[in-house]
Formats: sequence, C-alpha cells, structure tokens
Amino acid sequence: MDVDLEFEPYRRELIAYSYRMLGSAFEAEDAVQEAFLRAWKARDSFKGEASVRSWLYRIVTNVCLDMLKHSQRRARPTDLGPASDAADANISVLPESSWLTPIPDGVVQSADPAERVALRESIQLAFVAALQHLPPKQRAVLILREVLQWQAVEVAELLGITPAAVNSALQRARVTMSKAKNRTADPADAMDMRQKQFLAQYVRAFESYDLDYLTSLLHEDVVLSMPPISLWLCGPNQVRLWLGGHGRGCRGSRLIPAESANGVPALAQYRPAETANESPIAPRNDPAGQGRWRPWALHVLEIEDGLIYGMNLFMDTPELFEKCDLPPYLD
Repeated sequence: MDVDLEFEPYRRELIAYSYRMLGSAFEAEDAVQEAFLRAWKARDSFKGEASVRSWLYRIVTNVCLDMLKHSQRRARPTDLGPASDAADANISVLPESSWLTPIPDGVVQSADPAERVALRESIQLAFVAALQHLPPKQRAVLILREVLQWQAVEVAELLGITPAAVNSALQRARVTMSKAKNRTADPADAMDMRQKQFLAQYVRAFESYDLDYLTSLLHEDVVLSMPPISLWLCGPNQVRLWLGGHGRGCRGSRLIPAESANGVPALAQYRPAETANESPIAPRNDPAGQGRWRPWALHVLEIEDGLIYGMNLFMDTPELFEKCDLPPYLD
C-alpha cells in the first residue's frame, strides 16, 4: 500500500472532520497524522471490505475520541460568562487549550466549488463552537450524518453501534444544537466588489484609528473577543471604549490580508514594536529584534448584511501566523 497514493487524497477532508470534532486546527492536524501512522501500521489487516476513505474515517474518529477523553471542552469567550464592561474590564489570560482556534480555509478546502461552499458553512466558528457542547460520540454522529451526509448504517458500522443507536444519538444532538445561537456569516467565497470595499473600509478605519468610522461598520450587537483573553464585549460603544482605553496600544497598527479562515474574511494585525513589547499580553516579540510592526492578532470577521457582528481577534500568534503563511514581522 502506497501511503502517498492511498492516504494523501483524504488529508484535507479528514483535517476538516477532526477540526469539527476537536475545535483546534493544530490538534486536528495531529489527529490526522496519528491516524495515518495507525493506518500504516495496520495496512496488512486492510482487506478492502470497505473503502480506504471509510477505513481512514474510522481510524481518525477513534483518534479524536481518544484525544477528547483527556481534554476539556474548547469554547469561545461568549460561552464562559457574561459580557464585560470595557471601562473596568479585568484582563485574565487562559491557556490555549481553553479556546476554539481558527483554521485557515486552505488547510481544509476542496477543489470542488460546490464542496467549498458547504465546507465554509460547516467550519464557521459558531457551528464548531456549538458542536463542542455535544458528547464526543454524538458529535461524531451529527457530523457524519448531517455534514458529510453518511447513511445511518454507515455511521453505525464506523462507530460499532446499531443504526437505531445512531438515530437516537442524532436526535439528541439536534436538540442540543437547536439551543445554540448558530448565526451564519456571509461566506468569504460570496465576496463581491461591495464587500471587498467594505473590508478596505475596515482596514482604513483601524489603521487610521478612526473610532467613529470603525464603529459605523459594526452591527448593533457586535461582539469583540480576543482569545486568550477571557473577556468579551458587546455593542459598538463598548468596542469603542475598549479600543480607546485598554486597547489603545493598537493605534498605529497595520492590517494585511490573510487567507480566509473558518469560511469568513481574515486580516493579520501587526502592532507597533514599541507598544507590543510593553504589553503584558504580547503574543510574540520578534526574537531578532527586527521589524517596526510585530504580529499581534488574526482578525476573523463575521459579517452579515454589510455589518460586522463578530470581531474575533485571535492573539495566540506564534503558530497561528505561521500556519497562515504570514510574515514574522513588517518593516
């Protein structure tokens, strides 16, 4: 069995599946690598009674279930408590393992345009966050049945349970998911000239630090979150207060286009070196002391009807910027 020939065609879809299961792009890639290793070791036992694809899904599902036995539920800041007040917000930093992390679309993207549209919807942050509330096996059932469109008998065979148990798990999962606030953002693939101009306005407003202009681009119930900081803010006025107060060190930042992430537009923020170095929550300082602007946050923007309702500023940049093929600093 040739691993490159037999396994590699399924890498992207297996990473997407594992990401939905685990809520971490980095853990998803680790899970698929471990699944390929297990499959290689067990290659002589593969009799061809099922397809290679089904066989790999069974192995990677078991890897994910094993990983979930020893990990806490990943979440968005909005899952952990009420909104904070920007004026007297308490900054606390939680470990990376606490957070749902973004995933660049290119890591999981299919070459088929129709599949890309479906993929973008099923990796959006709100949907993946809602999945994390499900018990692991229910999570696998719902993804396999409703996202990947497997038949109940196929899922039953993969999980080693009966079709009736699959249908029961699916019903319970649907009830839990129906209680989640699963808002769907405009997909990045749907970007027309008007939407591209809107993103250019966001960049111009942020880089000039024109807070009046910036807040005019925000939905009335916009949420600003900044993992690994645990707090989150709701409403344009709160965003403005934060950026003019605790977040004022972002003045003078530069934003450059990044590959879309979780099916929506993304921008990379580089903060002036002097303010990045002074911050107690600096994600990374340039070890060589180079660059006038240092990596600060990946802005993953959820947009609906021409306004931003989700400003997700992921600040865990050391691995994230590298995964997005972003430069380590800007001159």
